[in-house]
Amino acid sequence: IAGFLGAQIKKRIDRVTADDEKRKAVEIVVKAVEQMYQDLSGREKLEKAKENILAILQSKDIAISEIEMDMLIEACVAEFNLAFLQKAKEERMEEKANGNVSETR
Repeated sequence: IAGFLGAQIKKRIDRVTADDEKRKAVEIVVKAVEQMYQDLSGREKLEKAKENILAILQSKDIAISEIEMDMLIEACVAEFNLAFLQKAKEERMEEKANGNVSETR
């Protein structure tokens, strides 16, 4: 029983660790692609990101499906976009508070 439980716990830990590694790899690669390939189209950036994510995860012997990679990339990009919009909103509010922006309707 102890051996079975130990094996199940190890499988669970390995799965959680792999999931964390996938998320980290996607976040790093998406940020890097945005910085390094500013002149590329969105489709080209996506392909570069996928190539690099696969390379990083394969070097760590971590498998990822196409759909999982797509979902993680989309979630990461959405998070970045929300942060960007929030920052822009805060800057606009600050400008309004300082009287640097006129009200437009």
